[in-house]
Amino acid sequence: MTRILVTNDDGIEAEGLAKLVEALTPLGEVTVVAPAEEKSAVGHGLTIRNPLQLQQRDERWFSVSGTPTDCVNVAVSEVLGGVPDLVVAGINAGLNVGDDVTYSGTVAGALEGVLHGALGLAVSQQRETTLLDYAAAGGVAQRLAEAVLAQGLPRRTLLNVNVPRGKPLGVRVTVQARRSQWFPTTHIFDQRRETEVWVRSAELEWEQDERSDYDAIQAGWVSVTPLHADWTNHAALAQVELAVASFAEVR
Repeated sequence: MTRILVTNDDGIEAEGLAKLVEALTPLGEVTVVAPAEEKSAVGHGLTIRNPLQLQQRDERWFSVSGTPTDCVNVAVSEVLGGVPDLVVAGINAGLNVGDDVTYSGTVAGALEGVLHGALGLAVSQQRETTLLDYAAAGGVAQRLAEAVLAQGLPRRTLLNVNVPRGKPLGVRVTVQARRSQWFPTTHIFDQRRETEVWVRSAELEWEQDERSDYDAIQAGWVSVTPLHADWTNHAALAQVELAVASFAEVR
């Protein structure tokens, strides 16, 4: 039987997690290993200096007192006793497009699965002013999971899936959007203790690119972006080799 591991960064109690499990259950044996508490924007963080608490919540449902990356590692070593066929992270409450993927615990969970040799999907739902409706995202996750289980993906590649609010027009294969950003901060000063600094919501300026995940979402399309673990800028190798060569000649 196909083994599917589900995790997230919104925590074990998140509605999006339950909706994802519901969508994936017809495809195989689904096991949930998710953070005990919300771990949004932790990126690919791994806990190595403190013990992790593993708790069984229900049949095939487990929580871990750590990050999504921790959850996948605990699942492989302690819960499943091996690598699953597919790791799906989500459904995240909010988009993970463009540079967000470097912060995203959702993407990191799927990436950790890929690094273990599993297929990987990260699924996110655009926020609404009212309660989030995960129905469309669940349906997209199910169809994509079925497709990648049947057809596979290139080695060390995951799909980053973002679903717009409302009824999607369809699906587009996209690239990561580019943007400039600034994170404003506020602080509280108290002479009796250290100054508290709070990082606020980012101010973003997006580059227009009709191929990008951001533009697809803004136009009402589901965005599917293939990501991989190789961060090497291959196009820059020749330029860097010249720079290193000139530096090496200086004595």
